[in-house]
Formats: sequence, C-alpha cells, structure tokens
Amino acid sequence: MKLPHRRQFLHLAAGAAALPAFSRIARAQAYPSRPVRLVVGFPPGGPTDISARLIAQWLSERLGQQVVVDNRPGAGSNIGAAAVVNSAADGYTLLLVTAANAINATLYENLNFDIVRDIAPVASMTQYPAVMVVNPSIPAKTVPELIAYAKANPGKVNIGLGGVGSSFHVAGELFKMMTGVNLVNVSYRGTAPMITGLLGGHVQVGFDGIQSSLEHVRAGKLRALAVTTTGRSEALPEIPAVGEFVPGYEARSWNGIGVAKNTPTEIVNRLNKEINAGLADPNLRARFAELGAAVLPLSPADFGKFIADETEKWGKVVKFSGAKAE
Repeated sequence: MKLPHRRQFLHLAAGAAALPAFSRIARAQAYPSRPVRLVVGFPPGGPTDISARLIAQWLSERLGQQVVVDNRPGAGSNIGAAAVVNSAADGYTLLLVTAANAINATLYENLNFDIVRDIAPVASMTQYPAVMVVNPSIPAKTVPELIAYAKANPGKVNIGLGGVGSSFHVAGELFKMMTGVNLVNVSYRGTAPMITGLLGGHVQVGFDGIQSSLEHVRAGKLRALAVTTTGRSEALPEIPAVGEFVPGYEARSWNGIGVAKNTPTEIVNRLNKEINAGLADPNLRARFAELGAAVLPLSPADFGKFIADETEKWGKVVKFSGAKAE
C-alpha cells in the first residue's frame, strides 16, 4: 500500500481534526430545527412564569421554531433545574435561572447538582426590586428610624417572612445581618399570607414585590420605607433605596436563561444575541416594566459571574440566618 507523503498526511490530519468543529458549526447554523423547551421551576401565572412566556414568545418569532414553556414546580424550583442539568447539551432544553437557584445552593444540603458548575449561562433577562413595608402602627417613617426603633425595642418587632428561602426572606435576613437589629422572624407560606399578616398588624415589617404591595401603599394601609435595589425604582421614584442608609445593601429577584453544560458555544451565543435583542425592544421592555422589572442584558460570561457572585452572597446570608429548606 502506498503511504501518503508527509505533506499529504498533515493535510489529511488537519482536515480530520477540523471535522468536529465544522460539525458543531453546522449544528449551530441549523439550530433550531425543532421546538425548544423552556423549563420554569414555578407554577403558571406568577411574575416569573409571565417573564418566561414573554421571552419564549419573542424567541419563537426570532428563531422560527416554537419555544414552549414547561412548568416544573417543586422543591423550590430544584426539580426544574435538575431536569435541565440532566438534559442533552443541544440547546433544545432551556432553564429559566432565577435568584432561587442561587439561594438554594446553600439552603438545600443534598442537591445532586451545582447550579454554577452544571448550568451554562446564556443570558440574563430582568431584575425585580423588593420593597420594605411596615404596618402604619410602627412610628418609623424612614429606614434609620426603623433601625433605631427596633434597637430600642429588641425582640418586640416582628418581621414577616414570605416563604423560607425566598428572595424576600433573604432580603430581610440581609437587612438584619447588615444592621444588627433584632427582628423576630414569623414565617408564612408565601408573600400573600405574609401581607395579610402585615395588614392585620400580626407582623410589623416585611419585604414584598413592588407590584403586589403598591395598592396597599397607595391606600395608606402600608408604609413603604425603601426599595432593595441599589437605585430607586421607576414604580416608586419617591421611595429611597435601603443602600442610601445601609451602604452596600442590595437584594433583588432576577432571572435569565441557562442550558446544560457543554452546549455548543455557537448555540449559546445565538440565544444570547436573540435574547439581548428582545431586551432592547421597546415593546418587550414595556411589558417587563408592567411586571415591575428592569431589563438586565449581559454576555454569557458576565451572566455566569453574576450567578456565581449571587450564589456566594446568599450562601453567607443563609448560613447567618440558619435557615433550612422545609
């Protein structure tokens, strides 16, 4: 058998080595060739689910294939995350990554996946501020006044926690950790019953979403002291941020899109491009604003760093609070 010359051999070897890269590029160029699933770890109907449906509709139009929302609630959104971690790394199963995933990394002791290690970041989408509200029976009208009042009455001021491990729960724990105030935790199964307790005076302080508490604030049934993002919210521009009085304080809900690790970079970049185009679209931005959300466009690398930073931050707060998954 005649052996190829060295130059021919090197040419053939180079061609063979390039085949996997060409194959990946070809797959990415053909993507998507069938419907895509977007897994949401929460029930239908809430702000998180609505955000997912808005971006799914946008992606369906941009990608030319249906993007179907697949609600997989349970275990604080861990069931949905596990489904994507264990899916094929082909870009056809997406995960709505949320602040809950970062909190759960420490809240749940026996997770069989690591959100930072096992989910490839694609694109961030939106962030939602919370608002610190108090029952009007509390004399405090500002954050410094609340801190002073709580320190003058240690163990006598109750804070309502809307679900152990929720973003509103850890927002309150971060406030306690950074100010040293002694607020008594009263747990509720969700923010709706917590707000009922706050309106009834059973608890005096709580953290809630702006949209769900706004009507109570405007009716004078609750007093808004501050929002939890670094800057003021467009929905409550007259209300200061907690960080104006407690330097470095920030607590926000957020969401974005992730896929199984080892998903081809070309597919990740395509999805990032289309999602960021949506976040720049005035109509879609307006729809998110109606939910009290601000867009948060990031590259895959920057979103990955964001998730890692949030996981580390909330890990410290969960450990400080001693909270455990129920």
